[in-house]
Amino acid sequence: MNDDDQSGETSADYNRRIGARLRSIRRQRKLTLVEVEVDSRAEFKPSVLGAYERGERAISVLRLARLARLYSVPIEQLLPHEHSTVDRVLNGDSAPIAVDLVKLAGLTIGPFDKLQRFFRLLEIERHDFNGKVITVRAADRRTLALILEVSIDEVRSAMDRCDLLYAAPDAAG
Repeated sequence: MNDDDQSGETSADYNRRIGARLRSIRRQRKLTLVEVEVDSRAEFKPSVLGAYERGERAISVLRLARLARLYSVPIEQLLPHEHSTVDRVLNGDSAPIAVDLVKLAGLTIGPFDKLQRFFRLLEIERHDFNGKVITVRAADRRTLALILEVSIDEVRSAMDRCDLLYAAPDAAG
């Protein structure tokens, strides 16, 4: 039986990815391997948990579920993230979106009031008060998607339909 899935990833690769998630969540919870052993009443020995985290050993679904309960996270958070549109956006795989604040200031109907408030907050948060253009960061796209009532991967096209994308002045003109 072949150990590869359709993407060519092997079980060993997947175990390493799960291990990285396990280590990341444990560290976010500020727990040592020994503290996990104590909290689990010795169910998870440091050597075994370390082997899971290094991807040297596969973890069963039942043990993964118990570890998720111990860490107080949904089990899916212990699984490696697939490369969805959200992951690509949050990992910076999408081109930046520059918003024309001058155009936005002249609009008042529909979601524009909410957009104006959102970008004012970003200006304050970033200490960026040029008032002409602001760049949308990956983390901002979720909020914009909610305001514009579109999916994250549709934010740029929605901003374009509203004619809010900044176009740098032509150097020749």
